[in-house]
This record gives sequence, C-alpha cells and structure tokens, in this order.
Amino acid sequence: MTPEEFEAVVFEAMDSLPEWVHDALDNIQVLVLDEADEELDPDGEGLLGLYVGLPLPERGVDYAGELPDVIYIFRHPHLELELPHDELREEIAKTLIHEIAHYFGIEDDHLEDIGWG
Repeated sequence: MTPEEFEAVVFEAMDSLPEWVHDALDNIQVLVLDEADEELDPDGEGLLGLYVGLPLPERGVDYAGELPDVIYIFRHPHLELELPHDELREEIAKTLIHEIAHYFGIEDDHLEDIGWG
C-alpha cells in the first residue's frame, strides 16, 4: 500500500466516525508517518499509532492557545502485519479509534477490557 493509499484509508476511517465524535474533537491533528522515530517510540516497539497531547477530561477552563494534540498513525508497522487488504483497512481504523479513545481519556487497560487494546 502506497503512502497515499494508506493516508486515504486513514482519512476514510476518520470520515466514517459518528458526527458526535467529530463534534467533540477539538484542537487535534491526525498525521500519518511511515514509522515512529526514536522520540515517539524510544523503546522501539513498532507502534501502530500514538496519541500525544492532553486528554479531553484533563483540560481545564484555562485550556486555550495550546498547540494541537496529535494522533500519529504509522504505516510501516501496519504493513508489516501482512494482513489481507480488507483486514489491513480494519486494523488501520481500529488503530485510529484506539488513539481517539486516548484523546477522550480512555486508558489502555480499559481498552483491553473492551477488546480494543
């Protein structure tokens, strides 16, 4: 999957989210990179995605003028899963939803409990 095709899948998944999700997203950016650099993945875990920012529930009334939070989706680790095309698209969407959940303040252990970990 080319970088352009991968990015298109990410943004198709984003577009397919319910309107309430789009309405709740504030000051956040989604970026597609080939892979995480050492700063984003210091342990070299081969992350599929990463949320960097201040989760929505932690934002106070004084939250203003901040740089956008970022959701990173990493292409190479997804491709290394060697999934069939349809399953890869599902995995990309799942990664995006997982990172958006972090934006909403949902932790990894809860995501694992509900099958999104």
